[in-house]
Amino acid sequence: MQDNIETKNLLIIGGSSGIGNHLAHKIADKHRVYATYNKHTPIPPENDRLSFHFCNATDDETDFSYLPEKLHGIVYCPGTISLKPFARIQPEEFINDYRLNVTGAINIIQQVLPKLKASGNAAVILFSTVAVQQGFNFHSLVAASKGAIEGLTRALAAELAPAIRVNCIAPSITETPLSSSLLNTDTKKEANASRHPLKRIGNPADIANLASFLLSDESSWITGQILAADGGMSSIKS
Repeated sequence: MQDNIETKNLLIIGGSSGIGNHLAHKIADKHRVYATYNKHTPIPPENDRLSFHFCNATDDETDFSYLPEKLHGIVYCPGTISLKPFARIQPEEFINDYRLNVTGAINIIQQVLPKLKASGNAAVILFSTVAVQQGFNFHSLVAASKGAIEGLTRALAAELAPAIRVNCIAPSITETPLSSSLLNTDTKKEANASRHPLKRIGNPADIANLASFLLSDESSWITGQILAADGGMSSIKS
């Protein structure tokens, strides 16, 4: 570890699979990482700077006694991808989706907010989707809750500045367990890749690299942003 790099205490909610897991292992070589799991039992880490803890994001009495007094960053990774025609979606499905994507994030941030403030220089990272700004068929369920996340990002960035930066990453489809049903054949993968100007789908490293940057001091003048990591889909027509 380089002497000029401050060791941070970082919390990753949903760090046992997909983007969260890739990020946890990526940053644990320099920082102390507390990653949580729910449904996916994590592989025991080889790095002693990384530990896993059970967490139900929607539980308003989550046990965070293992966290230190100061927390320098939190990444909220839980999410859902359920693509259905609008007419077939029950109102309860919107509520359940909102509960995990939005209420869960709010709940966790509120519980650790004193620790974030205590660091004096913290970062919060949330996740949206390219579907919020673009508008795709059958995406009303995920776009509704992630649209709320984008609004929450900007509101919290304003309220918590200057001590806490809040940003949001909006990916296009990324090859993770969450999207496995959409990418379970070569035909589906090729069709999804062809829709992007860069002609490939995302991988966990693409998103984790951006999240790692947003957690670092190198992004210290960035807050309140929705950053697209989508192979050019949101801004380029090819």
